[in-house]
Amino acid sequence: MVALALTPPSAERLRAVDGFLTEAWADQARHDERLRALAVEVRFDRGVAHLTGEVDEPEQLRMLRDRVGRLAGVYGVWCRVRVGGRDPVVVDLGCGATKQWPGNLGLDIFPAAGVDALADLSGSLPLADDSVDVLFAVHILEHLIDFLPLVDECHRVLRPGGVLHVMSPWWGHVNAVADPTHVRLLDVQTIKGVCLMRPPGTPRWHPLHAATDGASIFADLTPLDPDAAAPTPSHLARFFD
Repeated sequence: MVALALTPPSAERLRAVDGFLTEAWADQARHDERLRALAVEVRFDRGVAHLTGEVDEPEQLRMLRDRVGRLAGVYGVWCRVRVGGRDPVVVDLGCGATKQWPGNLGLDIFPAAGVDALADLSGSLPLADDSVDVLFAVHILEHLIDFLPLVDECHRVLRPGGVLHVMSPWWGHVNAVADPTHVRLLDVQTIKGVCLMRPPGTPRWHPLHAATDGASIFADLTPLDPDAAAPTPSHLARFFD
């Protein structure tokens, strides 16, 4: 049997990496006047960048996300940023009693303290087309035998430029199989399949970020219009084999 080569970083190393990322971002922001002018806070937690604050234009947020995501050691870029004075609509799918951020709209099949509306995530989401800016699917996809209908629903409800944040156990870590309610194994290459290997006519995604820390996989996806150009090979090479 071949041993898995990927070992999750220790909590001590993750704290050290967060410190490095904080210093690296501060240095980058000092030397880029586009970033200095933005009223946005960037905080790193175990390799995930959390963006809060406000920008004037959607293009500024896209640029900011891209700059943060290019830092080595970032696994995902999670945003709750006001654009043009409007608060983003953020939805937690399968949130249970704990939301990723207070104030998110929480959907779950079971009632709990953090649940604002009941929804079976294997069916249609009780959300209008183009009505959501950010969707969190944290430890959700591994519980669904077929998660593609949910991914398609996410595409339907996200506004142009919206983002789906995915986090799930990596297939090679014990957490992927320790929970008997997990019915799927996932890898970063699974995200490649979602973005590039769907039949013609199905919703298309552009990967903003995809990574694994050896315990979990992370992906930030934004919807693509049917007529939009596919991601370039150089962009895809950042994330996928």
